[in-house]
Amino acid sequence: MIGRPDVVVLDYGSGNIHSAVRALERAGADVTLTRDTDAVLNASGLVVPGVGAFAAVMSALREIDGPRWIGRRIAGSRPVLGICVGHQVMFERGVEHGIPAEGLGEWPGEVTALPEDAVVPHMGWNTVRPPQDSVLFEGLQDERFYFVHSYAVQSWDFDQSIESMNPPKVTWSHHGADFIAAVENGPLSATQFHPEKSGDAGMQLLRNWILSL
Repeated sequence: MIGRPDVVVLDYGSGNIHSAVRALERAGADVTLTRDTDAVLNASGLVVPGVGAFAAVMSALREIDGPRWIGRRIAGSRPVLGICVGHQVMFERGVEHGIPAEGLGEWPGEVTALPEDAVVPHMGWNTVRPPQDSVLFEGLQDERFYFVHSYAVQSWDFDQSIESMNPPKVTWSHHGADFIAAVENGPLSATQFHPEKSGDAGMQLLRNWILSL
């Protein structure tokens, strides 16, 4: 990487965007908050934040043509990072209060409620279990990250039918049950936790992502 890469934070109406912008700037990127088509498609990196309900985030993304932009970037091997509900919508669908909503379908899986015997929302610091070859978590294997969520993907069933394709790198955490805390899959990465709220560990994770652009 030469100089500071340009990163777009997708502005589609999600709350709490400015903390992500500031964190990415501190981590070493030139950051623009926008929904401009050319900027979204051509930036070195795109961050898809998300706060609130799965269905509401998907609806807001569709209103600005977000699914098509995200899909074009991934198809062109242009890096994308999803955060919190921006992580969840990368999966096939979410079910909240018994109502299913279609996601972006980049990965198999369903976002469902954490177990009833767990304290929800899962709010606060928790450990994660990244794979040894993780890029995002390089140097961060023993760190804690900040979570705020009541729903998660709690199983992983990826059909690895193409021998030449590297399988996704899946990081797990536990709150009442095991759930997916992060996925790294070629140009697409996503975290259930908030790196921008995760102190030094979150800052290093963002630096790791920016260095990979």
